[in-house]
Amino acid sequence: MSLVTEIAILVLAAFVGFAVISKIPNTLHTPLMSGTNAIHGIVLLGGLIAISEVSGWFNDLILVIAIAFGTINVVGGFLVTDRMLEMFKKRPTPQAQDDGAEPEGES
Repeated sequence: MSLVTEIAILVLAAFVGFAVISKIPNTLHTPLMSGTNAIHGIVLLGGLIAISEVSGWFNDLILVIAIAFGTINVVGGFLVTDRMLEMFKKRPTPQAQDDGAEPEGES
């Protein structure tokens, strides 16, 4: 694949990404970002496959860095998703007192 083709694919991907993100309401940005971070596991898989195929310490270093950043992104995606789901859980309501006393403010 030539360099011009790769640059064209990069520009088109950036344009499509911007168009998709701009159409999504702000309330859905967090779930979308956490989902895409989790999908970033593809980088991990690609890095692990590529590290067995390449030779040379510089290539190994670049792949280890890519795998480390991919791991951080995946873990961060799951942490953000977990935190977001905590916001949607029902909070326990305070129990009414059964000691016969009237609750405050009801007289």
